[in-house]
Amino acid sequence: MAIYKEKDSQKAPIETKGVVFWVKNNLFSTPLDIVMTLMGISILLLIIPPFIQWAYIDANFIGETREDCTNDGACWVFVKMKMDLFMYGFYPKAELWRLQSALLLFIVMITSLKLLKSTKLKFASFSLYFIIAFVLIHGGMFGLEIVNTDKWGGLMLTIIIAAVGIIFSFPIGVVIAFGRASNLPVIKSICVTYVEFIRGVPLITILFMSSVILPLFFPESITFDKLFRALIGITLFQAAYVAETIRGGLQSIPAGQYEAADAIGLSYWQKMLLVILPQALKVAIPNLVGIFISLFQDTTLILIIGLFDILAMVRITSADSNWLGLETEGYVFVTFVFWVFCYGMSKYSSRLEKQFDTNLK
Repeated sequence: MAIYKEKDSQKAPIETKGVVFWVKNNLFSTPLDIVMTLMGISILLLIIPPFIQWAYIDANFIGETREDCTNDGACWVFVKMKMDLFMYGFYPKAELWRLQSALLLFIVMITSLKLLKSTKLKFASFSLYFIIAFVLIHGGMFGLEIVNTDKWGGLMLTIIIAAVGIIFSFPIGVVIAFGRASNLPVIKSICVTYVEFIRGVPLITILFMSSVILPLFFPESITFDKLFRALIGITLFQAAYVAETIRGGLQSIPAGQYEAADAIGLSYWQKMLLVILPQALKVAIPNLVGIFISLFQDTTLILIIGLFDILAMVRITSADSNWLGLETEGYVFVTFVFWVFCYGMSKYSSRLEKQFDTNLK
């Protein structure tokens, strides 16, 4: 026992741990690493100090007009005065409480999802929130004034488009992935054709088609809202990429899992939904989140069909004669907003990977 205690009390040499060891081992271990590290440090020194000087030290934070920006740094007064447009677009100011209420209900809904154990109750809670949020934002019921979608914009519109695209493209993508893995030639051919067609054209083309060509398939008496057409196009576009990612996860599942599910008498859908799909999704989580992050970034393309997301609002507000030449501050603000959302999605992805990790350690 004394021998074991003596071994347990021994500590690793200081040369094999700590910050100094990590820096030496990762940044200065070889001549090439030394050169690359010094080049990286030089680039950071050229970029970061001037940016801090412009964005913070010499910046202007207080004021209400362009004349209040007297220093050579950033004029954050522009962002402060245009914040409502960046966040909500042209949504009526008197009705902003509806958007804030929808956000509060979203927080309540997320909290309830963590407390509820039943999947059916979670789905019902989410569906109820979706209906209430639409009524609040659009109006037309319970005495709420209708706010047409041409007044929606800013970050609110970006979040709505990204959320709808993610939520509805996922189940469609799952069905298409199952279709591609099907043994029925007709179903498999339809799914393959759909995926290959969508992946062969850029999103901007799909948006044009959904905005211009989609209404031609319906009678003249039926009209589609511009935003609704964009949501259809983005959802169908995203579903193709989701399907391919999930199909890759399905192919990673060993044949023994299929055989085991068949051996206990599960039906096709029971086998796929209860046994195969959960394992495939665990493998596909990183790629799925990468696709969803790309979708969030691609929402800026809706400008070409006349919808104004947060990036488009920066372009519009920077053209104001009272704030000319301040688009840089707006773009820096938008960059920070996109980084926050994308980084948050990435961290949530890492959390899911750890939560569903079944590998023995």
